[in-house]
Amino acid sequence: MYFLSGWPKRLLCPLGTPAEAPFHVQSDPQRTFFAVLAPVRLSIWYSRPSVLIVTYKEPEKSSSQFGSYKQAEWRPDSTMIAVSTAYGYILFFHITSPRGDKYLYEPVYPKGSPQMKGTPHFKEEQCAPALNLEMRKILDLQAPIMSLQSVLEDLLVATSDGLLHLIHWEGMTNGRKAINLCTVPFSVDLQSSRGSFLGFADVHIRDMEYCATLDGFAVVFNDGKIGFITPVSSRFTAEQLHGVWPQDVVDGTCVAVNNKYRLMAFGCASGSVQVYTIDNTTGAMLLSHKLELTAKQYPDIWNKTGAVKLVRWSPDNSVVTVTWESGGLSLWSVFGAQLICTLGGDFAYRSDGTKKDPLKINSMSWGAEGYHLWVVSGFGAHNTGIESDSKSVVKQPGLLLFQFIKSVLTVNPCMSNQEQVLLQGEDRLYLNCGEASQMQSARGSSARSERKAGGGRSPFADSGLESPGLSSLLGHRHWHVVQISNTYLESNWPIRFSAIDKLGQNIAVVGKFGFAHYSLLTKKWKLFGNITQEQNMIVTGGLAWWNDFIVLACYNISDRQEELRVYLRTSNLDNAFAHVTRAQAETLLLSVFRDVVVVFRADCSICLYSIERKSDGPSTTAGIQVLQEVSMSRYIPHPFLVVSVTLTSVSTENGITLKMPQQARDAESIMLNLAGQLIMMQRDRSGPQIREKDSNPSQRKLLPFCPPVVLAQSVENVWTTCRANKQKRHLLEALWLSCGGAGMKVWLPLFPRDHRKPHSFLSQRIMLPFHINIYPLAVLFEDALVLGAVNDTLLYDSLYTRSGAREQLEVLFPYCVVERTSQIYLHHILRQLLVRNLGEQALLLAQSCAALPYFPHVLELMLHEVLEEEATSREPIPDPLLPTVAKFITEFPLFLQTVVHCARKTEYALWNYLFAAVGNPKDLFEECLMAQDLDTAASYLIILQNMEVPAVSRQHATLLFSTALEQGKWDLCRHMMRFLKAIGSGESETPPSTPTAQEPSSSGGFEFFRNRSISLSQSAENVPASKFSLQKTLSMPSGPSGKRWSKDSDCAENMYIDMMLWRHARRLLEEVRLKDLGCFAAQLGFELISWLCKERTRAARVDNFVLALKRLHKDFLWPLPIIPASSLSSPFKNGKYRTVGEQLLKSQSADPFLSLETDTGVSHVQRSQSWLGDIGPTPPEIDPASSHGPQMQDAFLSPLSNKGDECSIGSATDLTESSSVVDGDWTMVDENFSTLSLTQSELEHISMELASKGPHKSQVQLRYLLHIFMEAGCLDWCVVIGLILRESSVINQIVLLIQSSEVDGEMLQNIKTGLHAVARWASTDCPGYKPFLNIIKPQVQKLSELTEEQVQPEAFQPVTVGKTPEHAGPRAEESRGSSGHGSVPQGEVGGGSLVSREEEDATRAQEEESFQDGTYDCSVS
Repeated sequence: MYFLSGWPKRLLCPLGTPAEAPFHVQSDPQRTFFAVLAPVRLSIWYSRPSVLIVTYKEPEKSSSQFGSYKQAEWRPDSTMIAVSTAYGYILFFHITSPRGDKYLYEPVYPKGSPQMKGTPHFKEEQCAPALNLEMRKILDLQAPIMSLQSVLEDLLVATSDGLLHLIHWEGMTNGRKAINLCTVPFSVDLQSSRGSFLGFADVHIRDMEYCATLDGFAVVFNDGKIGFITPVSSRFTAEQLHGVWPQDVVDGTCVAVNNKYRLMAFGCASGSVQVYTIDNTTGAMLLSHKLELTAKQYPDIWNKTGAVKLVRWSPDNSVVTVTWESGGLSLWSVFGAQLICTLGGDFAYRSDGTKKDPLKINSMSWGAEGYHLWVVSGFGAHNTGIESDSKSVVKQPGLLLFQFIKSVLTVNPCMSNQEQVLLQGEDRLYLNCGEASQMQSARGSSARSERKAGGGRSPFADSGLESPGLSSLLGHRHWHVVQISNTYLESNWPIRFSAIDKLGQNIAVVGKFGFAHYSLLTKKWKLFGNITQEQNMIVTGGLAWWNDFIVLACYNISDRQEELRVYLRTSNLDNAFAHVTRAQAETLLLSVFRDVVVVFRADCSICLYSIERKSDGPSTTAGIQVLQEVSMSRYIPHPFLVVSVTLTSVSTENGITLKMPQQARDAESIMLNLAGQLIMMQRDRSGPQIREKDSNPSQRKLLPFCPPVVLAQSVENVWTTCRANKQKRHLLEALWLSCGGAGMKVWLPLFPRDHRKPHSFLSQRIMLPFHINIYPLAVLFEDALVLGAVNDTLLYDSLYTRSGAREQLEVLFPYCVVERTSQIYLHHILRQLLVRNLGEQALLLAQSCAALPYFPHVLELMLHEVLEEEATSREPIPDPLLPTVAKFITEFPLFLQTVVHCARKTEYALWNYLFAAVGNPKDLFEECLMAQDLDTAASYLIILQNMEVPAVSRQHATLLFSTALEQGKWDLCRHMMRFLKAIGSGESETPPSTPTAQEPSSSGGFEFFRNRSISLSQSAENVPASKFSLQKTLSMPSGPSGKRWSKDSDCAENMYIDMMLWRHARRLLEEVRLKDLGCFAAQLGFELISWLCKERTRAARVDNFVLALKRLHKDFLWPLPIIPASSLSSPFKNGKYRTVGEQLLKSQSADPFLSLETDTGVSHVQRSQSWLGDIGPTPPEIDPASSHGPQMQDAFLSPLSNKGDECSIGSATDLTESSSVVDGDWTMVDENFSTLSLTQSELEHISMELASKGPHKSQVQLRYLLHIFMEAGCLDWCVVIGLILRESSVINQIVLLIQSSEVDGEMLQNIKTGLHAVARWASTDCPGYKPFLNIIKPQVQKLSELTEEQVQPEAFQPVTVGKTPEHAGPRAEESRGSSGHGSVPQGEVGGGSLVSREEEDATRAQEEESFQDGTYDCSVS
């Protein structure tokens, strides 16, 4: 409603003695002038600019006679001021203007500026007038005066001797006798035959205020009782007065009345404000609501505020401000929603946490339109009176101006059928819609159903049913601020109304005279070209947009005529282009619904006009015709009490909607907010229905309205929409009410399911109350959101550190800003429906909103709130709601996630209560597994771990782990491995023996890094590319590798996990899923080689070569060969041909083992020698190469074009001290080969080769697997991969290996039979393989010979043995630099394979990459 803005301003009062310090401020009825009282002086201030005009100082002689000034009251026409004094005198001052055109302050313009040309009323608006004050009359009432109140043409004065004086403004008593309060009867209500009298002698009125709409006085007596005195007839004499009072209030201190809502706010000594209203039938005082601080919001001050000192209603009667004896300022909406309170937060505490003294307020008064609050601040608590220099300005009471921004709904309630939030400040407007350009795109792309037809039309399209997209209304936290045109403001301040159109692209504002409008698209204001026309109209009843037209009700000053006018936005602002309709009486309110304008007039009648677009010739105008008039004078006691009037399509009968098409549902009913009571008048359909549709709709006779029905009390705002949407009928046909402190209410339609006939006993609408945490300013109907605004504060006191600066306003007050907020309300409504056993309706409503992005959050919120309330309740709940809510949520696919998210956000103590309602977590876990929702299942596992014994959670974890392995959810697998280990360690009640992988300790970190291959590219293809983290690859040592973590880690848990990993690997091999096996090993750090060594004769055998070959072709997307391949092995390993599109960078050649040994003649022994070079102290000839390593890495980084290679170069180079040798050596080896020359025939085959190759990624992966199998001695697999790559060198190498070492005869036999099977298959099904098989014929021959000689299987053992000690512990790797390994006999194969073990580690980095992102461009061992 109202929001503080910026810092308060301090007005410069002339400094005088403390006796001249101001203590009271009172505005005149028009709020143009302010009377400021000091003990012996009366000053008049002007509002804009805020300047002092004149001061009257009482001479010492007379001031000793009268006493000091106490209170001031203005005459309704602002020509006189009555001032009461301490000794019972009333002084009447006349305010006169000096003769001639005299002004105190005038604006000065540069020559030739347009303002000089003299506009009518120019002087009054622009200048501060010069005034004279003279005392005309003195009246002695002979008793101290307690209260002064201006009533129509009289002044009502209450004195401390219990009398009420009625004095004429000319200073005469008119011979009327003073009324003695003791003679006024008081009762509980007006129906009692005779009331009791006040009885005791010393009763007098302490404070009173006249309420015009109730025709009486709200009074507070000196003993704290409160009451309301009303004349029974029109004559104001003691016999004709009667009082009512509530029995229970005895601590009243002050009172303020709200004329629009007929409320009396009584401040109490307890610090609360009790707001009463008068019962229409009995005349008794009824408590409407209380304004009090709660212990929840203000724990340290809520009961220490002292008595209420002042209560003041704003000029538009929509908010009330309250201050207490101990200081502080608070602001509340009419029906008790708290908006601002300066007793908490940044108002009460400095940035260093120390408490500030609250601002003490002696007096306050609202300025014009409520944009300012004039405050006389009291003496601060730190007023010691020592200093008298300029620094102690604050110590003197001063005049402060608090600045406010208010919602447009307070003055122009027709804005409530729109979805924008519009706030108006003194000179600017705040909109919640974004830039107009963004909004157009948002509208164009928005998929709202009712806009699909016209979504892309121009912003000027003639459709009133569009609304801005959700993104533009919620897009960001900032407001779109529009500065109001200065030219318009200068002569028409203050802004009284503003309105925005449906699309949020045009704004119109109304000041004192005329109006102006602004386009957000062009960023230009449009003002009247003829100023006389502007100054000749006063807008009375607000204004509204209808498509491109501005509809407003105004008073024409020159014709003295009430009019209804329509201006077209696109034409010039001139009466020549306006459509004018004369009106009978003054229009108080105006609103537009579809093509109907609703007008409420001062004679209590409602008039409906139809509005239509007319194009006569070049100009476009709108035509207005009267449709219907409805007199409301029987129901409305005073026209001023009507807060808002709207036409809606809401009706109690929704059966109509089933019989008749949607379009026929025109305006169904009128909603009238009468002083907070929402009254509905529907069309009367009981009479004969007119079926035939006339050709001219304006001639059709409209149905009369039924008598009004009261729908709700304490209503501040009402929202409805005229849009229709079949999918979301519940939300769009509902009526939304804001009820202040009571929260919100929604009047929801209930629809029978599947158009069945509704039950006669079921009502067709239901009123549901719910609380939200923000003050609602707009409702987004389809999106189930409430938009609002909230005050936020910023402290700047740390900028002022000087001792004198403690008194700066910037230090005393935080800077106030207004933030946009929004809140979901759907869960409240669903819950209310479930409480009322309307589950079917709740389901219909929820299903219509299930597509909203925050729908899962809605379900979670509902479950969470009900759980918190019921599980923490002290008394047993007779009819718990949680089972119902749980059952309701099961209707949605998100049930399992909702429950587990809710559980993990609540404390453990409430879990049993929750799962008693939603079901056993074990069952829910199994449901997740069946639904393949593994992430949710993992969340349930955490719950099971806390609720069940470890054995149960291990059983479920195992289940989940195997499923995750099966589905290749590697991230989850890693978490599960960690989880299973944690369970194991928790069982034995010892801390986990493995260090937590997330943070490797600083000392052990490096061995840890060296030991494990570190992948710097992104994770595997089946993990989302965004999840890049180093730890994940590091975190799970598994299988034998677990041994390197700590000596005692070979616990049952590790064994258990390894068994599962081995089982999975075995399955993958048996099913010939090599690609999956590679991913599995790379992702989970599975020690593939050591496992393959064990399984060489079992799972790692190839049973069917042909099947394996086919499967690999399919898995790796490798084309079957068609064109005969060259007999030479591919030349692309040779550095020369790097340009031919084959990007096999040096370090990517999966293994120097695979190099062209036959072609180059480098023997196997020489080769192992070159590998031993890395391990011993680096031989000198390697130095240049090793220094070349990092440069090579740079080269790798440049040509990447993969998904999201944001590889960290930093981390690559940090680790190169261990890797450069290896990389460099590879480089060196390859450089030697690059000297080979190629023959012409080889070149000719390049294109053919490329055609028969698979993707580069697959090639890299196959080479990696080849290297792994070679290491593990699974030669049969090596043969298969060699076949698929069609590289004779591989087969060659295998034969060499078989010759140089003892190989299992069974394996040889298997290879031999396999190759024969492949040859048979090639000759029948796949002739493309024949040329290659011909090339490797000699090798196959050699194999056959070798198979004849049987060799003992033990001979191969050293390879396996050589590996195991190598990894016995993390320290073993540190021996890289030691020369110990250098002494291994170079010719021995065992040594070679020991080295190759090292080398395997070095390449492992590359290899893991191949399964993680297809390349290992930036990997380091």
